[in-house]
Amino acid sequence: MRILVSNDDGYHAPGIRALVDALEGLADITVVAPETNHSGSSNALTLNRPLWKHTAPNGYHYVNGTPSDCVHIALTGMLDFRPDLIVSGINNGANMGDDTLYSGTVAAATEGYLFGIPAIAFSLVNKEWKHLETAARVARQIVERQIANPITAPMVLNVNIPAVAYDALNGIRVTRLGKRHPSQPVVKTTTPYGEPVYWIGPVGSVSDASADTDFGAIEQLSVSVTPLTFDLTHQAQLPHVTDWTADLCVNR
Repeated sequence: MRILVSNDDGYHAPGIRALVDALEGLADITVVAPETNHSGSSNALTLNRPLWKHTAPNGYHYVNGTPSDCVHIALTGMLDFRPDLIVSGINNGANMGDDTLYSGTVAAATEGYLFGIPAIAFSLVNKEWKHLETAARVARQIVERQIANPITAPMVLNVNIPAVAYDALNGIRVTRLGKRHPSQPVVKTTTPYGEPVYWIGPVGSVSDASADTDFGAIEQLSVSVTPLTFDLTHQAQLPHVTDWTADLCVNR
C-alpha cells in the first residue's frame, strides 16, 4: 500500500506532520507538498513558469507551486510508482459548503480523483491547531477503513473534524455540503503611495446548516464526511437548454 500525502498549508505545517505521523505503519508514505502556504488556491496549475522539487531533511518533498501542482507532477513523472490513495491535510481550518470550491486542501485530493485514484481531504475546524491530535486520530481511523474496505467508486471524501477532545466527538455523520451567504465586502486600503489596495472580505455567514449538512454535523460535534464528485454538468437542465437552443440559426 502506497499513500501520497499533500496539503495546502505547506510542507512545514503542523497538520501535515500530524497526518504523516498518524498514518505511520499503515502504508509507505510519500509527501509532496507546497513550499509555502497556498490556502484558497483551489485547483490552480502553474503554467507560466517551471516547477522545481526539493527534499527536506525529514524526507518530505516540497514544490514551488500549488497543491494541484504537487499532486499533478507527482503522478505524471516525479514518482516512479502510482499511489493507491491520495490523502490531503490536515488543514488549518474548515473546508465546508461552498468553501470547498476554493480549498487547496480539497484540490490536492481532487487532482488524485482526476487521475482515478481514491482521495481523502482532512480539515480541522479551527485555525489555531487546537486538538490537532483528535483530527490525526480520526484521519488514521478513516484511512484504516479505506485500506481494509476500499471505496472504489471515483469520489473525494471531504472530512471535517471538530476541534474538541476525541472523547467529546459525537460520532461520524455522512453529510451533504451546506451553503453560505455571499462573502462580506472587500476591505479597501491604500499603499503609502495612495494606490488602492483590496483585501478579500471575510466569508459570509452560514445559510444552510441543516442536520444533514457538514455545517450541521460540526455544530453537533460530529465528524462530517461528505462524498464529492466533480461532474459539473447540470443534468436536470439538459432538456431545457436543448429546447432553448433548438431554433438558433447556427451553421449546420
